[in-house]
Amino acid sequence: MAAREHAGRLPLGAEIALAFATGAGAFALAGVVLAGVGTDLVVALLGVVYVAVVVAVARFANIAYAVPVGMAGILAYDWFFLPPTHPLTFPDSANLVDLVVYLGVAVLLGELAAHAARRAEAAERAREEIADEQAALRRVATLVAQDVPAQELFAAVAVEAGILLDVHGIRIARYEDETELAHVAEWSKPGYDPPAYDHAKLEGTSVSAEVLRTWRAARIDDYEDVEERASFARGVDVRSVVGAPIIVEGRRWGVLLAWSASGSLPTDMEGRLTEFAELVATAVSNTGARTGMAGLADEQVALRRVATLVAKAVPTAEVFEAVTREVGLRCDADLARMERFEPDGTVTAVAAWSRVDDAQLAVGRRFALEGESIATQVLATGRPARVDTFVGASGPIAHEAQALGIRASVGCPIVVGGRTWGVIAASTRRETPFPANTESRIADFTELVATAVSNAEAQTDLLASRARLLTASDDASRRVVRDLHDGAQQSLVQVIMTLRLIEHTLAEGDEAAKALVGEALDQAEQANGELRELAHGILPAVLARGGLSAGVSALVSRLRVPVEVAVPRDRFPPEIEASAYFVVAEALTNVAKHAGAQSVHVTARVDDGVLHVHVRDDGVGGARADGTGLRGLNDRVAAMDGRLEIESPPGDGTRIAVTLPLQRRPVL
Repeated sequence: MAAREHAGRLPLGAEIALAFATGAGAFALAGVVLAGVGTDLVVALLGVVYVAVVVAVARFANIAYAVPVGMAGILAYDWFFLPPTHPLTFPDSANLVDLVVYLGVAVLLGELAAHAARRAEAAERAREEIADEQAALRRVATLVAQDVPAQELFAAVAVEAGILLDVHGIRIARYEDETELAHVAEWSKPGYDPPAYDHAKLEGTSVSAEVLRTWRAARIDDYEDVEERASFARGVDVRSVVGAPIIVEGRRWGVLLAWSASGSLPTDMEGRLTEFAELVATAVSNTGARTGMAGLADEQVALRRVATLVAKAVPTAEVFEAVTREVGLRCDADLARMERFEPDGTVTAVAAWSRVDDAQLAVGRRFALEGESIATQVLATGRPARVDTFVGASGPIAHEAQALGIRASVGCPIVVGGRTWGVIAASTRRETPFPANTESRIADFTELVATAVSNAEAQTDLLASRARLLTASDDASRRVVRDLHDGAQQSLVQVIMTLRLIEHTLAEGDEAAKALVGEALDQAEQANGELRELAHGILPAVLARGGLSAGVSALVSRLRVPVEVAVPRDRFPPEIEASAYFVVAEALTNVAKHAGAQSVHVTARVDDGVLHVHVRDDGVGGARADGTGLRGLNDRVAAMDGRLEIESPPGDGTRIAVTLPLQRRPVL
């Protein structure tokens, strides 16, 4: 306002000098006119004209000049018309002093009058501006009371601010993840339309980034000096930008920007823009419960994202990372971490998130539950907890917080099946404490984590149960094989040997007896062969003795198609060897019966604790994955927490691939 008040004014000294010169000139001109007038009527008419001139000077020039001009006219009338009159010559020293004093007093009175007039004009302008601002606020408040849509409300704020502040454009934007700016509303004067955007990265130099960093109003007076503009400011013909933070319930919600395409914005723009930013914050806060503009909508979107991950049964580690990140963002925290309580009284960090790269909470580390921490309080009470300061606190978690500059934390328990499984905590490095509703916002996410953990534990228990059943089945098969080999098969071998001795003894004896013995011998050898085949189909002894490599070699030895084998001689857990063996056996059986292949490749390797087995042939392809044999193999592999893949395009051979973890995934 001060800048506008002084706009177009001469410096005080120059104004006084000009006023004095104007008064002196008017005195001289009036003296010349009056000296040539001889009648009272003409003087009266000239007086009326002179008064009109004085009024015109006061109206269109400045009252500081009108007062000296009026005083000069009175002095001229007294000197040159009323007796005793003065000669129309340059006054002597005594008269000159009188004239200077009169004109000086007139100039002083004129300046005082001008100052009073300017004060009155400024007060009137201030009243008008306040009235305009109050009217704008009332209009926006009316929209809030009418519960208009949020986008309409923000657009109205942009229009009101742009017109009232007399700028070329107004922008309202919302911060997302402190790395991105989301468009909310825009207004600009005709012909000054900036490029549209929905989202823009906070990169380069910008007022928005500075407001986010400092939580205060910021400005750039000349964008021509900025070499690396933010992406959303490129292509915008702006000279000066001022931004004010929109702070809602203690968190940085967004920024209100005003820009000019011609010269710097006034020095009082930050204050006036901040008033509108507070209006936006109030509107967001007041409509938050109904429209979610205070973060509720974002929170619901975040909850849906996490719930989708849980429903898709993605790995729990992915769920943990997503939840921790969402908690940090939704709570406007600087850091966040999820921790799992261990049976030995420690706590393990399972996921962490940080807003900046230079401050990272540990993950995978175990902490003793000693001293001051959210985890210690939650485990002891089973309830949400806060730590308002870590200054002077003891314990490993408190020491980590002190090293990272954490000032305060708030956290909630994760309750699974009635037990306190773990905790999620959000932390801040700022002095501003977390709002009172932070615990409830975190609790919404802990319920999803509890569901994910319950699902994962149920899946783990199911897989473990299936694996135990499979192992028990394999063990039973081994016992059957052993019993067949040690019992019935040995007995048949003994019978065969006895029959051979009888046959040898009867070599020259009774031909009928010899024929009967020969028939019995053939039947015993046939039964022994069938018994051997039966035992081999259940679980071959060579697999137990020599492992997967020996078992595959035995399978290949009975196949007439050339087979290239690359299987390590390493031993694996029995259930892994059995599952891999049956996959290869089924694949080779399909080759022998259906594929018409000319060659087969069987490979196995171990990568990162996982056994990979591949069987590939060059046959006719077209194998059906839903066949009885392959479907049974898929169930067996799934029970081992593995995966079976089949590729068999018609005419292009068949590829069967299986992955079997050598160690089961740990229970959460």
